Amino acid sequence: MSGSDVTRDGVRGARPGREAVPGAHVGRRRRGHGRGERPVVPDAEFASYYGTPVLTKPPWKPLDIAGYLYLGGLAGASSLLAAGGQLTGRPGLAAPAKLGAAGAVSLSLAALVHDLGRPARFLNMLRVIKPTSPMSVGSWLLAGYAPLTLTAAATEVAGRYRLLGSAATVAAAVLGPAVATYTAVLLSDTAVPAWHEGYRELPFVFAGSAATAAAGLALAAVPVVQAGPARRLAVLGAALELGAFRAMRRRMGLAAEPFGQGRARVLVRAAELLTAGGAVLALCRGRDRRLAMAAGTALLTGSAALRFGVFHAGVASAEDPAYTVVPQRERLAARGG
Repeated sequence: MSGSDVTRDGVRGARPGREAVPGAHVGRRRRGHGRGERPVVPDAEFASYYGTPVLTKPPWKPLDIAGYLYLGGLAGASSLLAAGGQLTGRPGLAAPAKLGAAGAVSLSLAALVHDLGRPARFLNMLRVIKPTSPMSVGSWLLAGYAPLTLTAAATEVAGRYRLLGSAATVAAAVLGPAVATYTAVLLSDTAVPAWHEGYRELPFVFAGSAATAAAGLALAAVPVVQAGPARRLAVLGAALELGAFRAMRRRMGLAAEPFGQGRARVLVRAAELLTAGGAVLALCRGRDRRLAMAAGTALLTGSAALRFGVFHAGVASAEDPAYTVVPQRERLAARGG
């Protein structure tokens, strides 16, 4: 990717004649506060060689990769709930969480392999281990985590080899937080502005989103009398997800704009409403299964909407050169000043 290519006439990546986002904002502020006078400085325009983009648009399929992000988070946090249910004597919580973690990580790997095109490409990533590469570390993490969740689920279903199943459950819970959040590091390590600029808070956003998804699955599947840990996880996860996401958007400045535009805006807004609503419903104690099901459905859907919203915002930010070049110029100006 060549996000730093700048020419005298403009920036590589925009379509000739296209107004840049910053210029549009400057013009609106002057019209609103300058009583109609014409701006002294014209709106900035970005042009490029042959209309090619500054960044290569992420080639990933939305359903595959956004689904991979969501399902991986659901699996990792479900392993934590499974271990918690097992250690606190809540078999009604532990069993669905074990099955949920195994099912989610299996579907997550299937989505990843489908996007790669053939299974051999995933296996090729295991030929070496590179600690500085989030993709390499994540591939090895999944290779170790998936068999543990499948072992825990299989022993639960079979009702045999309980000691092996308990050990696998605890080991999966140890890896669970990394599985739930490493994809945020993976996205932040790219040059895509809406992902890269959120590198500080995005892991916390994904951790909260994973927690709400796992809590939602548990609330929908676990007997109400054993769902206490899931209710608490729902509230904590929602607070972390929504708080970190708001803080990230405030800090990112211009690069946060794609989260408020187009398809990403609809998905993000839906995620906020569903997550907050699901957390409120989770707080309502009682033995009403319909209420628990409604809370669980809202939390699961809200977490999925957030992951898809983050994905689409990143793609949109890669298509517009302003989100790449303006933050670079601001950082250069800050260093020079």
